[in-house]
Amino acid sequence: MLFLISPAKSLDYETPAGDVPHSAPLFVKQSTELIKLLKVKSPQEIAGLMHLSDALASLNVGRYQAWRAKFNPQNAKQAVLAFNGDVYGGLDAKTLKPKDLDWAQDHVCILSGLYGVLRPLDLMQPYRLEMGTALANAEGSNLYKFWGSTLSQHLNQRLAVDVSPVVINLASQEYFKAVDQKALKARVVECVFQEFKNGQYKIISFMAKRARGLMVRYAVEYRIVTPQKLQGFNIEGYAFDAEVSSPERMVFRRKIAA
Repeated sequence: MLFLISPAKSLDYETPAGDVPHSAPLFVKQSTELIKLLKVKSPQEIAGLMHLSDALASLNVGRYQAWRAKFNPQNAKQAVLAFNGDVYGGLDAKTLKPKDLDWAQDHVCILSGLYGVLRPLDLMQPYRLEMGTALANAEGSNLYKFWGSTLSQHLNQRLAVDVSPVVINLASQEYFKAVDQKALKARVVECVFQEFKNGQYKIISFMAKRARGLMVRYAVEYRIVTPQKLQGFNIEGYAFDAEVSSPERMVFRRKIAA
C-alpha cells in the first residue's frame, strides 16, 4: 500500500537535517529537462506563469539558476524535512524514529511538479513549480502532459509486490490528476477530513491538509498496510464515520468550536 501526498509551497532549508539518511531522487533526468526550460525565463515571465509576486519570482529564478543535477547534503535536503506546509506540520517528520522513516521511505510518495515522485528521504533542491503550471514542454502545454504515464508506471512498479495493491490518496486534486488512473493497476482509496461548524460538516482546507499529514504519521507509526486499519485513526479528535463512507472514500469527522 502506498500513501500519496502533495508537496508544500513553504520550504525549510534553515533547520539542519541532523543525522538522517538520504537517497537520490528518481527522476533527475526529467527534472533537468524542466529546469532547462525554467532557466531561460525572466523574473517577469516566471511571475506571470506562476502568479507570483516580483520578490517570489526573483527568488525562484535564483533557485533555477543554482539547481544542479548532482545532489548532496550541501545543496539539498531530504524532501520530508524540507517541505514546511500544513501537511508536513501534521506529519512532523523530524520527530519520527529512524525505523519509522525507513518504513515511510517504502510507503509514502510525495508528488511533485519538478521531481515527479519523491520518497521522503530523497534529497531535494529548493524550487517552486506547482503541478498545475502551464509550462510548455516537448510533450505538450503543461506538466500533466510532461509527466504523462511516468508517475503511474512508477507507482505500479512499487505496488507490484502487493497481492492486493492499494493507493491511499491524500494528495490534492491538482496533484493526483498527474497520476494516470487508467494506467494505475491499483485500487484507489481517498481519505476525506471534515469539521462540524455552523451546524454542518464541511472540509476546511488548512485543517484537512494538516489531517492528511496526521494520517500519514498514524500509518507510519502503526505500520498500516490495509485500508480497514486506517479506520482506527483518531488523532486530534477525528473519528471514522462509516455511515457516510464508502470502500473508496473514507470520511473522518470531528467537532470543533463554533
